Amino acid sequence: MTVRTRFAPSPTGFLHVGGARTALFSWLFAKQQGGQFVLRVEDTDRERSTDESVQAILDGMTWLGLAADEGPIFQTERFDQYHEITEKLLSEDKAYRCFCTHEELDASREEQMANKQKPRYNGRCRSREDTPNVDSPHVVRFRNPEDGTVVWDDAVYGRIEIANSELDDLIIRRTDGTPTYNFCVVVDDLDMQITHVVRGDDHINNTPRQINIMHALGAELPTFAHLPMILGDDGKRLSKRHGAVSVMAYKEAGYLPQALLNYLVRLGWSHGDQEEFTQEQMIELFSLNAVNRSGSVFNTEKLDWLNGQYIKSLPAEELTAAFVDALDRAGVSTENGPSVASVAELMRDRALTFVAMVEQSLFFYQPLTAYDEKAAKKNFKPAALIPLRAVKQQLSKVSDWSAESVHSAIEATVAELEVGFGKVALPLRIASTGGTASPALDATLAVMGQATTLKRLDAAVAFIEATAEQ
Repeated sequence: MTVRTRFAPSPTGFLHVGGARTALFSWLFAKQQGGQFVLRVEDTDRERSTDESVQAILDGMTWLGLAADEGPIFQTERFDQYHEITEKLLSEDKAYRCFCTHEELDASREEQMANKQKPRYNGRCRSREDTPNVDSPHVVRFRNPEDGTVVWDDAVYGRIEIANSELDDLIIRRTDGTPTYNFCVVVDDLDMQITHVVRGDDHINNTPRQINIMHALGAELPTFAHLPMILGDDGKRLSKRHGAVSVMAYKEAGYLPQALLNYLVRLGWSHGDQEEFTQEQMIELFSLNAVNRSGSVFNTEKLDWLNGQYIKSLPAEELTAAFVDALDRAGVSTENGPSVASVAELMRDRALTFVAMVEQSLFFYQPLTAYDEKAAKKNFKPAALIPLRAVKQQLSKVSDWSAESVHSAIEATVAELEVGFGKVALPLRIASTGGTASPALDATLAVMGQATTLKRLDAAVAFIEATAEQ
């Protein structure tokens, strides 16, 4: 048997974190088993489904590298098949036409609630003898078994059993002739020969209904694996306020797809204490049996740390390409600055995201129009003029501009003035970068270049002189 899994999003919005985790687990299991991964777009809700959402989902899957072996397959292109299976169930008396009006259904529910009963369809048309003409408005309902239980061994939760008395007769075709979600899912999974249904645990209540339809169609059941929900750090279901934004928003925020995948795989699955996984390791080690039953907490700080680890180890060419992309999206021109590759290499150990890398690197590409106010107030006093002028003189004499020669020039200034290293280095750092936070000063100035460094030293001296006269 060839293992076949599927990811079946509804195109009513973007691909969010929970959907991406589901897609990843389904994809990993298929790859781990040497199987196939199917992408199905469940777009039967035509009022809410949009082309923009379809594209957003496809873009997210592409960025994450979760390529489908089949698909995308759209449910709206399969209406003839759903209609055919509906007619088959009707002909076998496994489904029936329901002519109850909205008013009749509402009155029935109100009566049930008044009697403290669970609101559900009362089965009036199940064995109705005064059946109206089939041309009259009606829905088609599945004839759910009235006795017994629905049982399945969930790959995550273990044995689950639901009494059929808890289920009512599900509508499988609406009055307008369109099929409903639970029915389409069953037909699709059977036609596409899905062997393992991996999805969120919010679908557990749908599963017994779907299983009964599968039994009615004489089908072999797939293995179900329901994934616990992802929680915010407050223990509540993940939402936008926790950071449950579009997967593509993480790209815009400067995250690497491999880092996000690595983080998502640890939300509900583990392999010992290992935190970092290559894609090959994920495929080799993943197991549905190792998925936790409890909800996992989404922690942005942990994601940031992991992304920083990936940035540190990224091959130079990929690092530069990602940095260029982030600079372009931020509208930063690099035409008059140092090479992007040299800046990226310098900043890779400091940035947790590429957006942060851009922010931390702006002083390389934009003129210094101001200094960090607190740093300048404390360090740009008239006494700083002496070390700044002295270090400029030493730096202007350097003929082979490099981190080593810059460091030697600073050391020479320290020895000449007989002061501590910080008395020279701190005002020099502020003068060249605008603040007190940067990579190693000698490496920073080496990348910045001699001409820019000397020009900024002149500007700092002028700033201190002008400030002193006020």
